[in-house]
Amino acid sequence: MITTKSTEDFARMRHAGGVVARIHEVVHEAAQPGVSLLELDSLAAEVIAEGECTPNFLNYHGFPGNICLSVDNQIVHGIPSKRPLKEGDVLSLDAGAIYDGWHADAAITFGIGEVSPEASLLIEVTEKAMWAGIEMSRPGSRLGDIGHAISQVAEPHGYGVVREYTGHGIGLQMHEDPQVLNYGNPGKGMKLKVGMAICIEPMFNLGTHETRVLADNWTVVTADGAISAHFEHTVAITPNGPEVLTVPGGA
Repeated sequence: MITTKSTEDFARMRHAGGVVARIHEVVHEAAQPGVSLLELDSLAAEVIAEGECTPNFLNYHGFPGNICLSVDNQIVHGIPSKRPLKEGDVLSLDAGAIYDGWHADAAITFGIGEVSPEASLLIEVTEKAMWAGIEMSRPGSRLGDIGHAISQVAEPHGYGVVREYTGHGIGLQMHEDPQVLNYGNPGKGMKLKVGMAICIEPMFNLGTHETRVLADNWTVVTADGAISAHFEHTVAITPNGPEVLTVPGGA
């Protein structure tokens, strides 16, 4: 179901989004060689509680972590574990929070210490693609405009654009309609309207777009073992264009 949000609803989502942005800051700073993924998950739980929010990932269809932490060839939905980070790892952090019933969700990818030039460029291009999709998130634009803008950033680099896992609507539920693909044809698909909120969420692989799920039934990895990167923001569709809700200062 697609819900239209009021100014007050967006204010609640903005608060949740500010907490998510704070999770990104705290976890990014703490993510050093030797630190375990479980330690980072615990830090995220503290930030969520301090922001008077609840985690929207914990126990979502049984997910056991407060945040998703995916390393190297893990694309998304990585479960926090005792695994220690090491120099050169590529870490994708997907975090969410609920404030007064309203959700926000965002992801970043970054290197632990010095990473390969190929990984560094992948991270840079994936973030650039997210912002290209956000720029198209305006009243009157269509979902195909967003997907096309995202995929066009990947194309010159030959990256695999993940197709099975996509952006989505968000509001009183973390995942709502519409599905926001990371590829598409301009001028096609649902038209965006004021009051909608969507998550723009590109995932690019150094290899093919193909994926598989590990035996834990959560962690999605690249089928060929190549490194992946993931960026996401929660975006409000306003009369003045897109407003990113998952930035510092919202809480």
